[in-house]
Amino acid sequence: MGLSLRSLDIAVLVVGALSYVALKLYRFLNFVFGTPLRVLPGPPISSWVYGNQKDIAAVDNISLPDQWAAQYGKNFVDHEFFMWPRLWSLDPRAIQHILTHPSDFPRPEENSKNILEVLGRGLLSVQGDEHKKQRRILNPAFGPAQIRELTHIFFEKSLMLRDFWAAATGSQTVRMNVNKDLSRMTLDIIGVAGFGYDFNALDHESKPNELHIAFRRLFLSTPSISALLPFLRPYIPFLKLLFMKSKRIATVKYASSVFQRVGAELVAERKASIMQEATEKNLSGVERKDLQGRDLLTLLIRANMAQDVPEDQRLSDGDVINQIPTFLLAGHETTSVSSTWALYALSRYQSVQHKLREELFSIQSDTPTMEELNSLPYLDGVVRETLRLHSPVPMLTRVAAKDDVIPLSEPFTDRNGKVHHEIQIGKGNKVVVPILAVHRSKEIWGEDVLEFKPERWMQPPDAVSAIPGVWGHLLTFIGGPRACIGYRFSLVELKAILFTLVRAFEFELAVPVDDIVAKTAPALRPSLLSEPEQGYQLPLLVKPYKGA
Repeated sequence: MGLSLRSLDIAVLVVGALSYVALKLYRFLNFVFGTPLRVLPGPPISSWVYGNQKDIAAVDNISLPDQWAAQYGKNFVDHEFFMWPRLWSLDPRAIQHILTHPSDFPRPEENSKNILEVLGRGLLSVQGDEHKKQRRILNPAFGPAQIRELTHIFFEKSLMLRDFWAAATGSQTVRMNVNKDLSRMTLDIIGVAGFGYDFNALDHESKPNELHIAFRRLFLSTPSISALLPFLRPYIPFLKLLFMKSKRIATVKYASSVFQRVGAELVAERKASIMQEATEKNLSGVERKDLQGRDLLTLLIRANMAQDVPEDQRLSDGDVINQIPTFLLAGHETTSVSSTWALYALSRYQSVQHKLREELFSIQSDTPTMEELNSLPYLDGVVRETLRLHSPVPMLTRVAAKDDVIPLSEPFTDRNGKVHHEIQIGKGNKVVVPILAVHRSKEIWGEDVLEFKPERWMQPPDAVSAIPGVWGHLLTFIGGPRACIGYRFSLVELKAILFTLVRAFEFELAVPVDDIVAKTAPALRPSLLSEPEQGYQLPLLVKPYKGA
């Protein structure tokens, strides 16, 4: 008698579902195998599921992209999860194009969601016009004048660490995990200099406060570079429900609630303090000329409260609060990691350590000014070389928001022997700016590229001038409209730390150099091959410097 209405409905639903799956599969296969990137050279796919992701994670010191660049050239393609093609480019013109067009090359959706969940709508997570507004308002807080006023905080905390290590060593040589204490100190620095909040992390006797606990739990639980589920979450709806019950999401929610509550308290306290100051000075209100602050948060709140500042140059209280976890992450991670690797390099290259110490003692004061720090050329070279060889962020991933043509500074030859002067990229294709691979390119830096040589900065190679970074012909702080706004803060802080510690102590490696490797988490941190279960560490032999 033919199909019943119920059977017909089921058949329609089945056909509809199969058609939907077939359409999705067709689009996926067309994206993977029909991409204009398919003509570029690159490594073979290791796994249909993981692509080349596990290959990168398995090689210590993030050195696999260096090997690929040497084998396939400046422009090549690998594959991430489910064989999604991904462009890598060391070409400076291509990198400049990507970094200067952030709307055309935003962060991938899975990265943006993770950052937004962790940081809220702060400067690192917002896009487009909202980012432009926040950056325009925040820029004055990170200018040279403001960093000059914060320099004393960098020294205050550095001297506290110096005294703590001096008490621990006495007159002896002591093995220390310097990574741990440097991380504590830089957390204290960004707390006080960023928003007038002292974590007291260097005080080993005191109980960690709740903001300290929230920060540690949040930023020490980051997923691996080869983790598959975070990649899939934006594309598979039911995985979002699973993530809502995961330990990671619970940690994020807990930390965010602490950031919001403590942040609101800090903002309210600063507002009350500013108004009390205005009352005591018989002022009718705060004006632009009063925009001075002991910390970045106070400066920002003063700007928000100034009567002569236009409304479109203000942030809401919520936006101000959202800058707190942003300050914490960006301000803590970069200098914590960089100072650790700087001491590693100085321990490995003893002649550099001796030469640096000699220059540092040319200044008599324990607390020089920002200008005095910046007048020391060898210290500047040590900092630059540290950030070249040990950039905290080894690579940057972006995604093409539309079909585009990426210009090149020199042509490349594709798999079929055809020469190209530009790269065609399709909407949805990802592109990697391999920061460390650029910094370790023999073509740019010469055959001694892997040697730690601060002297190279006295007369750097001509080729470095093409690197489109915001500072120092390096990509450490990237470039373009989304370049790191706090790079001056980080540089002066790092110089203050090295100035204080190298004058007070001598450093040597406590383990063979081959035992120390770099692991991404998400910044590039040192770990020991012999003690992987101990996590991130850098054991050094530390002894007081006695002088000649």
